[in-house]
Amino acid sequence: MNRSFFYSFTLVTIMLGVMLGFQFRTTSAGNGFASVDKQRELALEKESLVNDLHAMQMEINDLSTKLDQAGTGQKEAEDALRTELAKIKRFAGLSQVSGPGVEFIVQTQPGQAGPPADHAPQNISDQHLLKIVNELCCAGAEAVAVNGQRITAVSEVRLAGSHINVNGDPISPPYHIAAIGEASVLKGRLELKGGLADYLNECGISVEAQEKSEVVIPAFEDELCFEYAEAVPEN
Repeated sequence: MNRSFFYSFTLVTIMLGVMLGFQFRTTSAGNGFASVDKQRELALEKESLVNDLHAMQMEINDLSTKLDQAGTGQKEAEDALRTELAKIKRFAGLSQVSGPGVEFIVQTQPGQAGPPADHAPQNISDQHLLKIVNELCCAGAEAVAVNGQRITAVSEVRLAGSHINVNGDPISPPYHIAAIGEASVLKGRLELKGGLADYLNECGISVEAQEKSEVVIPAFEDELCFEYAEAVPEN
């Protein structure tokens, strides 16, 4: 009986061992499959994250490029506006300018013996200065100043008492009229035979012209105000 029990116990032990071994192999195999699946899942998740990161990097690069382009476009627009503003200020006489030109010194002739009978002797008037300014503008002067007062579209040259006012400021002789442009043309326009210089000379007024390589014309300093005039919208 003891031997039978021993054999039975041995057989059960062997069978239990075989069953445990088989279960261990099954469990190990199952754990292996689970590990492979997990690795695949992690690999796929990593690949997805890498793709997302790449897409985000591409979007960042695209946005950076657009931002740089926008900044460049804004700078170009600002530069264009500054250039246009500077151009408008030059035309309006609101900025100081320089360039080749001529300066005329206008004054009463010293020791005047007396002009011809058809021209009574007279002091320099606002009309004399206006004639010179107009002739210079007709000759292509790009900027004109009288005794440092810039001549603009709203400037006035008029007699006020014993003085001539330019831009509301009184000026006194000798009168210095500076103009920027082709000096020979500006000078020649006034010195034409029978022209303005001859007329002024007959009135006892001397006009001395000096061609210069650089003439500085100051900016118009008064404030421009438009109370009634309004811009008309373009169609």
